Amino acid sequence: MHPNIYIPDAFIDLIKHTMPENLSIDEFISCCKTPLRRSIRVNTLKISVADFLTRVADKDWTLTPVPWCDTGFWIKREDEESVSLGNTAEHMAGLFYIQEASSMMPVTALLDKNDNLDCVLDMASAPGSKTTQIACAMQNKGALVANELAASRIKVLHANLQRCGVHNAALTHFDGCVFGTWAPEAFDSILLDAPCSGEGAIRKDDDAMANWSLESIDEIAAVQRNLIVSAFQALKPGGVMVYSTCTLNQHENQEVCHYLKQTFGDAVEFESLGDLFDGAQQALTAEGFLHVYPQVFDSEGFFVARIRKHASVETEPVKKRMGKFPFNQVKADEQQLIAQQLNADLDITLSTNSDIWLRDKEVWLFPSQIKPLIGEIRFQRIGIKLAEQHKKGYRWQHEAIMTLATGKETVAIALTAPQAKEWFMGRDIRPENQSGKGEVIVTYRDYPIGIGKWVGNRIKNGLPRELVRDTNLFDI
Repeated sequence: MHPNIYIPDAFIDLIKHTMPENLSIDEFISCCKTPLRRSIRVNTLKISVADFLTRVADKDWTLTPVPWCDTGFWIKREDEESVSLGNTAEHMAGLFYIQEASSMMPVTALLDKNDNLDCVLDMASAPGSKTTQIACAMQNKGALVANELAASRIKVLHANLQRCGVHNAALTHFDGCVFGTWAPEAFDSILLDAPCSGEGAIRKDDDAMANWSLESIDEIAAVQRNLIVSAFQALKPGGVMVYSTCTLNQHENQEVCHYLKQTFGDAVEFESLGDLFDGAQQALTAEGFLHVYPQVFDSEGFFVARIRKHASVETEPVKKRMGKFPFNQVKADEQQLIAQQLNADLDITLSTNSDIWLRDKEVWLFPSQIKPLIGEIRFQRIGIKLAEQHKKGYRWQHEAIMTLATGKETVAIALTAPQAKEWFMGRDIRPENQSGKGEVIVTYRDYPIGIGKWVGNRIKNGLPRELVRDTNLFDI
């Protein structure tokens, strides 16, 4: 980021007219031209915050807590030039997610005093930062539907869910506007982190304002109004939804929320976020929304609204053409045999929150709570691929290890740092003075990084080709 970053005059004029009087437009502009602090969120599906801090204590990392997320930290590193944050061993093992601090706020708002997490929708989820944050709160219980409109981003979303150990998610690929009519009142809680003009992202994206115009934000706001209505229709009465954007103008923020209120009246309640965290009052609007200008918390600009649904609302009936669902649920006795084989082979015990389904020779693990939605909407992917059947049993999959293993299994083999680097480069490993047979879970510093198979005195690498890396890897 350089001080001559392009900020349109029309945008500055717009902000001048809406920014609270206690904030300075000069400080706003200055902050927009300052690089954004890096931040991470500990993935509690795999490791506790306390254990994570102990694990990285030997690194030259300075971690400062994010006030609105008890698993979030701003990070400063001495080794930034030698190893990218994404190529650290902890990141590749899924122990943390690289996530901008402000973007942790919407999920915190959704989860606050909210126990209704049996079936949750993240309506615009890629690349997965907020989806994995929700998944941490759910602890792989219930069902989490992660929707993404852009086909090119589905693969990245799935990879991040897999790396972080999420196995209760179902992926869909729709315009979010379909949920209100295809799945009316189906979800206990909904996050709509809406597509927006991205004005708040200028500190991390030099081109954030390249295509900005007053006309473009009006067009985007029209899309957002359709999305928020659909989300509200898909929400169960009594449920909570959060509407958020990483933009700053009121057309895409307050006005979209007021449109929802005008549409559905008393069924809509705005719940104040003034007590969400210490200091939240600094960004609070009259309606109880959080409108975060970047200079307030030295963060990305963001908007967050929490909305409660108090009554059912009308939805237009839709004619569905679903096609045949290609999976069949396994009967209880067969499911038990598969679970027993997994335990015998890899010392992994399946949870009671999942069901086993088959597609040809593929064995899949679906979240049990997703069953009512099967046949109602079309899924791109559900749960995880557990195994492939073959003549001699089952070929267990990498994603099963990354989502189900803990690293404490009896078949786990600990790798040294040089061996772990070889593993991530897609190479076979030869542990010193060791040999075995069958499949083996490979770990680095106590956490699983994949599955291999003994061939004499070497472990054949089972890392999927798309995950192989060959440069700029961690030192320890």
